[in-house]
Amino acid sequence: MRLRMLLLVALLLSAGGAGASGLDALHRFIDGTASAQGEFVQKVYDRKHKLTQEASGTLAFQRPGRFRWTYAKPYAQLIVGDGSKVWVYDEDLKQVTVRRLDRALGSTPAALLAGSKEIERAFKLSDQGEKDGLEWVGAQPRDKDSNFATIRMGFGASGLERMELADSFGQTTVLTFTAMRRNPKLDPALFKFVPPKGADVIGE
Repeated sequence: MRLRMLLLVALLLSAGGAGASGLDALHRFIDGTASAQGEFVQKVYDRKHKLTQEASGTLAFQRPGRFRWTYAKPYAQLIVGDGSKVWVYDEDLKQVTVRRLDRALGSTPAALLAGSKEIERAFKLSDQGEKDGLEWVGAQPRDKDSNFATIRMGFGASGLERMELADSFGQTTVLTFTAMRRNPKLDPALFKFVPPKGADVIGE
């Protein structure tokens, strides 16, 4: 679940301000941001809208395909995309999982947010108006095998502030982003990962 949650927003960033439609904000996001850094809170609700999971941490990304997603609470976990592979390190288990970047992303929301100007090939986009002070965009995966049935993105004055993802199991994941910095200069070392000595490495 955590890997999937990273892949939805691993490449997240602050878009342009509000004041226009959600689709306009999304297009500004795609066109105008090469990197971003900020914080997130992730909450997962079951089909009865009961909170079942909550986590928080930090994120950073730089196009193309480089990101760092750190879960600080309740469990420490690090996810790094180095441009060709995705590394997931679980500190408690001392285990590293590695996958090819293209296979890990696929047609997930991360692919939607990765900056491709051809996102409508993978997602059917719709302007969903204003609610709770945000301009909303709906993104429905065209791939029927996607884990996510619907995705909603809310844009506010600071850019992309919220995502809501409904999966095929009836769960809804809500991601709230704060302290987002658009186009910061990031240390390349953030997007490099070397498995710690003694850790088990599983995957490709």
